Amino acid sequence: MEQKETRKTVRTFAIASFLNDFGSDVIYPIWPLFITTVLGANMAVLGLIDGLGEAFVSISKAASGYLSDRMHRRKVFIWTGYLFGALSRIGYAFSTVWQQIIPFKIFDRMGKIRGAPRDAIVADISTDQNRGRHFGLLRAMDNLGAVCGIVFCIAFYQLLGYRNLFLLAAIPSALSALLIFYHIKETKPSDAKLFHGFVLRDLNANFKLFLILSCFFTLGSFSYSFLLIYATHLGFTTAFVPVLYLIFTVAAAIFSIPSGRLSDKIGRKPLMVLAFISWGAVCLSLILWSCHVVIVLAFALYGLHKGILDTVQTTFVSELSPERYRATGLGVFQMAVGLCALPASLIAGLLWDQISIFAPLYLSIVLTLLATVLLMFVKEK
Repeated sequence: MEQKETRKTVRTFAIASFLNDFGSDVIYPIWPLFITTVLGANMAVLGLIDGLGEAFVSISKAASGYLSDRMHRRKVFIWTGYLFGALSRIGYAFSTVWQQIIPFKIFDRMGKIRGAPRDAIVADISTDQNRGRHFGLLRAMDNLGAVCGIVFCIAFYQLLGYRNLFLLAAIPSALSALLIFYHIKETKPSDAKLFHGFVLRDLNANFKLFLILSCFFTLGSFSYSFLLIYATHLGFTTAFVPVLYLIFTVAAAIFSIPSGRLSDKIGRKPLMVLAFISWGAVCLSLILWSCHVVIVLAFALYGLHKGILDTVQTTFVSELSPERYRATGLGVFQMAVGLCALPASLIAGLLWDQISIFAPLYLSIVLTLLATVLLMFVKEK
């Protein structure tokens, strides 16, 4: 693909990501409050709903990755995924009990069928020298859209209320679907890149080890919803919760592009180590201190963690995957990690309810240390 066409494709994906995350993050800051206060669910149910959603994210990404490789078509999964997100938010707006949320949450997270095919397109049109930068741009636009969505939520939440915000949040994702449908062109793969069937042995030992350690890390990396509820237990008012979410998202947006560029220069592993260390530091700070300044800094550090992890992890996996199975490899990885998210949030909720609010943090620190040690044995491409 010519450099001009490559830039156009990456820009189009970036704008679509911005719009979709704007819609998503209009509701994400108030999501845990809506589930627990308006719909009356407890923390275990919140963990179940969030974890179930992440499990379906993983299944959707794996299925779409495999099918897009097999069918040699990626675009249809991307615009359809954005459309799923738009429709599910309309369902949220009309839900009156937490049980009704579950099918719409599943439908929403199935919208992630766009993930592996889109990432495969970006990886294919990139080089080793700019792949991290391209993924960093996508994550930066994701997070910038999230920042704008959060600001919109803070500005209009009290005026519009939960349900009207959910309805408005459907519009940007619908626009993303139209943008992809009309402006992304697919290229026919060469014979060398054609899909000829897939078995797990097509994935090398490095890929498998990275997959295993990422699963361990994910088992301790519970939903962001818990961090927001932590903040309320440590003295922050409900009205300030979206501001904390904004701090985290701004930090993630700021660090996405630099982390991608830096990983292009010094490699993926050092940045992954930094991502793990920063998450461990978030957990430790919440255990040791309860003053508001430290909590605000912890959310900024969480943003650093997400900005690095979401950028570098995807880049790393795309390079560890065989080229002809790139979308499948990305999908398999995202499925395994996503399936671990269900027990992660559920276990965190049970530990919170049955032991203490700090018990999930101790478990997370142990699993993060284990993942960091295993990362030392992964070889870069």
